[in-house]
Formats: sequence, structure tokens, C-alpha cells
Amino acid sequence: MIKPLHLHPDRLFPSDADTRAVARRLHAEIRDLPIISPHGHTDPSWFAGDAPFANPAELLITPDHYVFRMLFSQGVPMEDLGVPCVDGGTIETDPRKIWRRFAERYHLFHGTPSRIWHDWVYAEVFGIEVRLSTETADHYYDVIDAALKTELFRPRALFERHNIEVLTTTESPIDTLEHHQAIRASGWRGRVLTAFRPDPVLDPDYEGFHANLAVLADLTRRDTLSWSGYLDALRDRRAVFAALGATSTDHGHPTAFTADLPAVEAEALFKRVSTGPATASDAELFRGQMLTEMAAMSVDDGLVMQLHPGSFRNHNAAVFRHFGRDKGADIPTRTDYVRALKPLLDRFGSDPRLSLILFTLDETTYSRELAPLAGHYPALKLGPSWWFHDSPEGMRRFREQVTETAGFYNTVGFNDDTRAFLSIPARHDVARRMDCGFMARLVVEHRLEEDEAHDLARALTYDLVKAAYKL
Repeated sequence: MIKPLHLHPDRLFPSDADTRAVARRLHAEIRDLPIISPHGHTDPSWFAGDAPFANPAELLITPDHYVFRMLFSQGVPMEDLGVPCVDGGTIETDPRKIWRRFAERYHLFHGTPSRIWHDWVYAEVFGIEVRLSTETADHYYDVIDAALKTELFRPRALFERHNIEVLTTTESPIDTLEHHQAIRASGWRGRVLTAFRPDPVLDPDYEGFHANLAVLADLTRRDTLSWSGYLDALRDRRAVFAALGATSTDHGHPTAFTADLPAVEAEALFKRVSTGPATASDAELFRGQMLTEMAAMSVDDGLVMQLHPGSFRNHNAAVFRHFGRDKGADIPTRTDYVRALKPLLDRFGSDPRLSLILFTLDETTYSRELAPLAGHYPALKLGPSWWFHDSPEGMRRFREQVTETAGFYNTVGFNDDTRAFLSIPARHDVARRMDCGFMARLVVEHRLEEDEAHDLARALTYDLVKAAYKL
């Protein structure tokens, strides 16, 4: 049976009538503010070439690990969804078949943020008025496919249509950044910036670490097997990123561990990890030392530093072997911040020149560690609920657990952290609604005046993220 698709205007608002009324008033003032997307993983080549998206599957399924991880968990092989294999093995190449497999299983996403995001895209972007199902799969495919063949649905047009003011992608130090250079040279006014993600040359456990050091040497003409040359090479690449508009660095270490070794010990450690296989203890120590080195460089060059620890990357070894990184097999772990960050904070925590934004996948740390740390150290700010917690309930838990200790102004608004382009406006719609609902409750409980809530709504939507990322 075909059923209507309808986005309720009060979706995600509190059910209490008085609180909902306040949330409506708050949301009305901020819903149309420009989108600032300061951290994500969309492909800059989309905006450099402005080529049409090939088909609905390429746009909405293949790049989105939230989608294919759920389908994989229910026994759908990734090959059947068109996810490329690292060895070039056989995969499904018929996008309509991929779309049908997704539509047949759309019920698997009931209650998930992916369902909210996708329904928003279908209704708001493509104007579809019936729910996705086996019966409507081909209708969806035909409507979306036809739209993608028009000028209005090219990447740059969608960027402008959804009022994106700034979008940041993420590249490694050994990326040549040719797409960002092409965007700048094109004369297009859309702001697509890069962020410096040095994990491939900072983490001895990263695949190809030693080869990556060689590429870094070629790019910078530095001796990256000497400690001083290695640090200079990183400074050089940071400068190149900054020249292309980068305002931030991003660090996806497995833990938040930091170290501040004497120079001679740091040099000896680098020699060990750069010339041979690193022990587990040396790898962790080196990552920790390099976070402090990155903080020192941020003090010098002004790039905002982001730390995203607490993920056991590529937990499914078979998936990693066949499909590579970022295929939905990263799993959250317990994370310590108080002791782990102390060496870095002892050196830079009170330095106003450093801005370090902390994220977590371990929600137990919100009120115990992160909020107290950010509520004290001038260098620290809290990133929003992220990744597995980028959801209505995750956003609510974040605000409930950090606000009393860190306040609103030690947080940095919202970022979408997505690889799927059209989920950017969908995710920001959810974040704006949830923040308005949270503040509305404070208003009706007489913990916040409504005029203050209106100011906060704008700050959480636009002002804080723009200031925190120097945009």
C-alpha cells in the first residue's frame, strides 16, 4: 500500500503545548539562517568540476556509511550496494538495482536519524509526496534521476539553493589539493575550504605510514626522516592549507592521550617509529607527542585544532581488507580526557592563542570530564554530539549533560561530519529543531528568559560556529 510522505511542521519539538509554542517561535527566527558546515568529508571534486551526480544511488547510498552499515548488518553484501572494493573486485554497477535493494529495506531505518535525514531530502529537495517502499522504489528513482540531469541539481546549484555559507572538507598533508585550487581558480563564489587532517603521517599504525613520510618529503623537499625536517614539513603543509583558506586541523586519534617529551626523547622516539615497525607503546606515545606538537603549531599559525578520539577504527578486519577505511566498521570506545590531556593542557591550556575543540564518542564523559574541562580551560571548547550521537536523543543528552557546567558559550554550534552532500541541510534542520526544543524547556521552566533564548538560538545556529572556526 502506497502511503503519503509528510514532514510535520512540529517534528522534533516537545510534545507539551506550551513548550512547543516557544520552540516554534525560536525556530521561526533561525530556520533560514545560512548553514556553516565546518567539519565534514564531502568530496571537493564535486564543487571543482560541478559535474552532475550520476544517479540516485551515487548521490544517496554509495557514499553514506550510515546507510550501507545498516544494510550490511542485515546481511546485504556491500558489493550489492556498489561500494568499491580495494582490489577492484566485482560489484553491482546497476544503480537502479542498488536503489531497489535499499528501498525494499527502508523499514530497517525506522527510528534512526538516517530515516529523518532521508525523508527530509525526499520531501524538501525532490518534492516527493509518497513514502519510499518496494512499491515506490522506481518512482523515487525516476524522479530523483530526472532531477539530477538538470542544472538546478548540480553540486554548486545545490550548495547555493540550501544557503550554505561555508563548507569544509578534510584532506591529509599528502593530498595535492588540486580540487581546492580548481575551486579557487574557477571564480565561483561558493566557499569550500579544506581542513588539515595529518593522521596518515602522524599515526605509526596508519597503513602506509612510512610510504606517506616519503610522499611528504617529495611534496615539501624536506628530510622527513629527521625530526626537525619532519616538523618543518608539517609546518610547510599547514601553511599551504592555510593559503587555500583552511582555518582548522582535525585529529582522529584512537585516544586523547598527549605527551610533552624533552626534545632529545622526542627525537629518539621519532627515529624509532620512522625507521621500523613501531611497538604499540611507541605508537601511542608518538601520537600523544604529536598532538602537543600540533598544538604548538596552532599557537603559531592560528589554525583551530579539533580532536576526535575514541573510535576503534576498522573493527571488522575482513571489511577493511576488501573495502578499506570508512565503511561503517568504526566502533566507539571508552575515552579518558582528564589525565590524557593534562600534558598538553599544562603547556597550552591557559594560552588564548590555542583553540582546541574536543569531541567524544563516549557520552559518559560529558558531565564527568568534558564539561568541567571546557568550563575551566580557556583553550578548550566542546564540539557537538557527533557521529553515533548525531541524532535527536544524542543532541538532547549532550545539551542536558554539558550545559550546567560548561554553559552554551563553551560549545561550538553544530557540524554535520558527513560524506553525503544532501544530508548537510537535513542534519542542520534536526540540530536547529532540537536546540530550540531544549531552550524552550528552559524558558517554560523559568530558567531562561525568552528574549535570551532567541539570542541563544542564533548563537547556537550561526554565531558560535563561525567564531570558533574563525570563519
